Amino acid sequence: MPNIYYPNESGLKKLDVMLNEIKIKSKNNKFDCIMGISGGLDSSYLLYLGYKWGLRILAFHIDDGFNTKIAEHNIENLCKKSGIDLVIEKPDKDQFSDVTKAFMIAGLPGICNPQDNIIVSYLYKNAKKYGIKYFLSGANFSLESILQRGNGTNASDGYHIKKISEKFGTKGVDKLPLVTLFERYIKFKYTQKLNVLRPLDYIDYNKESAIKELSNFCSFNYYGGKHYENTLTHFAQVYYLPKKFNIDKRTSHLSSLIISGQMSRAEAIAELGKPLYNKDYFDNELDLILTKLNFTRSEFDRLMVTPPKKHSDYPRSYFNNFANLARMMRKYLSD
Repeated sequence: MPNIYYPNESGLKKLDVMLNEIKIKSKNNKFDCIMGISGGLDSSYLLYLGYKWGLRILAFHIDDGFNTKIAEHNIENLCKKSGIDLVIEKPDKDQFSDVTKAFMIAGLPGICNPQDNIIVSYLYKNAKKYGIKYFLSGANFSLESILQRGNGTNASDGYHIKKISEKFGTKGVDKLPLVTLFERYIKFKYTQKLNVLRPLDYIDYNKESAIKELSNFCSFNYYGGKHYENTLTHFAQVYYLPKKFNIDKRTSHLSSLIISGQMSRAEAIAELGKPLYNKDYFDNELDLILTKLNFTRSEFDRLMVTPPKKHSDYPRSYFNNFANLARMMRKYLSD
C-alpha cells in the first residue's frame, strides 16, 4: 500500500505533477484526456474531480443494453452539470447478448469478459480519433485492493471470446469490436502510446464522502454495491457467481474497505451476513436478464446446476501465458 496509495500530502504533490503534465502536453488538442463512465461511483467521482481540476475531458459510455435507470440518471446529470462532452457507444446488442449467453452455456465465470473487452476497444478507438494521449482510469487501491485470484482470465483475450462464441453461440461476434491481447499490450501500447493514469490513488478516496459529494453536485444515486450499476454485472455478482461458483465478490470489496481504513473487520463480517439481494426486486431483474439473453427459465435452471468450468478448459490466446507475452513483446520491440 505505501508504494501504490498516497492519501496524503505526498499524493497531492504527485497529483499536481500529473495534472500539469496532462495540461501542458495536451494544450494543442481539443481534449486533455479521456475517461470512461459507467454511472458507478469510481468513474463518476473521477469525472467530477476532473471537472474540478479544470481538465478538458472526453467521456465515453458503453450502452450494451444492460444499463440500469440509476446509471443513466447519474451519467446524464453529471455530464450536464459539468458540461463534459459525452460519447455513447452501442455495440451490436444481438451479438453482445449472444456471446454473453455463450459464456454461460460454456459454464464459465467470466460472463462479463466480452463487456470488459469492448470497453477497452472503444477506449482506444476514441482516444485515437481525437488524438488523446491520456486515459484517466477510475481503478483505485482504496476500494479494490483485494481481488480474488484463479477464477477468471484476461478479458482482453479476444481470441478466447471468439472461440467460446464459435462453440456455444449462434450469432457470431463479427460486429463486435473485440481486442486481442497482442493489440492491447503491444500494438496499442507501443504505437498509440496512450498513458494510463490512476488519479484516485493520489487522494484520500473515501467511499461515503465521494457519494455525498456527488449527491450534492448532481443528485447522484448510489445503487447499493460495487458494480451494481449495470444489470449484467449485478446479476453476475449477486446470483450467477455465488450460486454456480460459490464466489461472493463482497469478500473482496469489503476487505478493500478494511485495508483502506473505511470499515472494521467486524462491520464487514456483519455486512456479509446480510442477503445478497432483495428477492422481489431480483426476480424482476432475472426475468429481464433471461429475456435479453433468450433463455427460458427451465434452460437457465438446468444450466445453473451443471458442473462449472474453468477458462483454461477452452482455447485461449498464446499471449495468456505472461512469459510468452513478455518474449513476444521483446521481439516486437527489437523488430
